[in-house]
Amino acid sequence: MSKEVFLIDGMTCASCAVTVENAVKKLDGVEDAAVNLTTEKMTLDYDRAKLSQADIAKAVASAGYGAKVYDPTLDKNQEEREEDQLGAIKKRLLGTSIFTLPLFYIAMGSMIGLPLPHFLAPSRAAVTYATVLLLLTIPVIALSWTFYARGFRALFKGRPNMDSLVALATTAAFLYSLYGTYHIYLGHVHHAHHLYYESVAVILTLITLGKYFETLSKGRTSDAIKKLMHLSAKEATLWQDGEEVKVAIEQVEIGDHLLVKPGEKIPVDGRVLSGHSTIDESMLTGESVPIEKNPDSPVYAGSINGQGSLIFEAEKVGDETLLAQIIKLVEDAQQTKAPIAKIADKVSAVFVPVIIALAVLTGLFWYFVMGENFTFSMTVSVAVLVIACPCALGLATPTAIMVGTGRAAENGILYKRGDVLELAHQLGTIVFDKTGTLTQGQPEVIRYFVYSDRADLLQLTASLEALSEHPLSQAIVDYAKKEGISLRSAEDFAALTGLGLKGRVADQTLLVGNDTLLLQEGISLRQAQADFQAATAKGETAIFIAGDGQLLGLITIADKLKSDSAATVKALENMGIEVVMLTGDNEATAQAIAKEAGIASVISQVLPQEKTQAIVDLQAQGKKVAMVGDGINDAPALATADIGISMGSGADIAMESADIILMKPAMLDMVKALKISRATIATVKENLFWAFIYNILSIPIAMGGLYLFGGPLLDPMIAGLAMSFSSVSVVLNALRLKIKKL
Repeated sequence: MSKEVFLIDGMTCASCAVTVENAVKKLDGVEDAAVNLTTEKMTLDYDRAKLSQADIAKAVASAGYGAKVYDPTLDKNQEEREEDQLGAIKKRLLGTSIFTLPLFYIAMGSMIGLPLPHFLAPSRAAVTYATVLLLLTIPVIALSWTFYARGFRALFKGRPNMDSLVALATTAAFLYSLYGTYHIYLGHVHHAHHLYYESVAVILTLITLGKYFETLSKGRTSDAIKKLMHLSAKEATLWQDGEEVKVAIEQVEIGDHLLVKPGEKIPVDGRVLSGHSTIDESMLTGESVPIEKNPDSPVYAGSINGQGSLIFEAEKVGDETLLAQIIKLVEDAQQTKAPIAKIADKVSAVFVPVIIALAVLTGLFWYFVMGENFTFSMTVSVAVLVIACPCALGLATPTAIMVGTGRAAENGILYKRGDVLELAHQLGTIVFDKTGTLTQGQPEVIRYFVYSDRADLLQLTASLEALSEHPLSQAIVDYAKKEGISLRSAEDFAALTGLGLKGRVADQTLLVGNDTLLLQEGISLRQAQADFQAATAKGETAIFIAGDGQLLGLITIADKLKSDSAATVKALENMGIEVVMLTGDNEATAQAIAKEAGIASVISQVLPQEKTQAIVDLQAQGKKVAMVGDGINDAPALATADIGISMGSGADIAMESADIILMKPAMLDMVKALKISRATIATVKENLFWAFIYNILSIPIAMGGLYLFGGPLLDPMIAGLAMSFSSVSVVLNALRLKIKKL
């Protein structure tokens, strides 16, 4: 299956997005399609062997819309497209307003006591009055032609959308007014009081005004990704034989030596060769404190250099840089539909046809059942067509998802998909790996016990441990080096997963590992029992050393808790989430560390390959489980959990197994990630609620529900204003996420 992103042209409401989606999903070879109204993109999973890009574009065109493959290197980005849209809508709004304002004054001024020249008064000069109104209305219709082109095209294809409602309503009002104008020319001047030209113009202008504010506010929902895009440097300085050469960023290749001066942006990812400085990486990681950089320190594209100059070697360029990967992850999350969006999709699919049917039935009801005249009945039908608003339904989810993922990215939290953002608020259990997640991941030797006459035991042990990459092995090697001990060569080395190491050093066969390993080999631990129990009571990990069937020594190692681990556990429990610690340590050590962190549930003595089963067991109890790990050793468990969360530095950004990536190794960011998820989904629900309530309340009023009981009749112009600003209110509600306290 191939994944492709298409730009979709011509969408104006949720019905459009659903229409495009359904048209493409019917094609043989399409596995999944997701259309985002806000970004105007369609993400498609399909089989290239069965389907071509031309076939997809043809299917979209048959539905009444345009489609082209999105090429980020050639096509305008979202910000540029929004600016173009905003400029076009602004021009249209200005043009329609120039004609609508005098039209509205002439048609309505006399009703509210405003002066009107005698040659335009409907009672004295009906022909002139009607002609001027007609001539002022025609340019407004011409300037708003996109409503009619898209609306009637969608209607004739059997897939009516929001534009169809506007086109039908204003066309009905215009044709009726044209019919009245014809009678005025015949001398029936009383028809001058039954013209609706001003309603046509005002409705089109108000809807355009609403579209302008909607586009303006929609643009603000993607502020975070725009800021990330602006971080990209346009050029770099090559350092060649002591000389500076300015080149375009596209010309930088892996292995190039680059110079970055004070205040400049880092152009690509790399590693410092010489120099000293501090770099602001806040837009990438959310870490506000500048990071000190020395030789061998990593640097990332888009971060800002401080006061020093650095020379570094380029390691990742183009789409491989951390910044590019962050932008892609945020875009993917914004493009992916959250499951809650399906509610709006289902409603939108039938919404417009139902509204058209209601408008027709309402007109017939007032005309035939209630005995009202044709003008009254048509006015009510037009009001029903105009006030209905699937736009608000279509914007409810994507706008909130965009703002939520953007707010998270600014805090160094990356959701891979929009559905992850929704799923995160349903979590009931979070499982933490111990080493490097709850703890600092930098174990240190605390005590060293010798139960034999081998003076070189530490040397033998460290020599064997040097062949292992395990953090505990590294701690023993570092301790030996600190003691000034030189290492020897080892033979017949074997790593025993979840148990320890085996090998030969200086003709001595050694076993170095946990108590399980030694007991399996039939070696007595009685001599070390007291030291072992004392160490585990303090949360220290015990490493036994044995040779030739005898216990030789014991090393205890401790990995201190992160400073914010206990606070994070408490905050999660206050949110109603169960916290579980998963570790390979023995029960006593695990309980001691868990107690310090404030964790009540502990799963200990788990081999790496058993971590996945521990997650499955929790899920079998009906729990929604998140696994938090370092994204490398815990990959299977991360993938098995409902949500995998990877903690650490930017080096973990590409981990396929994690669904949420925390750019900083800060435990409290876990709480932020869940709070952002909860706030975003709450906003989506609020948006959907208000969008539904708006239609539930407004449509009966437009149908004449209040008038039936002696109340007022809703004017189509007021209906147009209400429809336009219902969409804006949904977007503004989503924007509240930007300032919500976490």
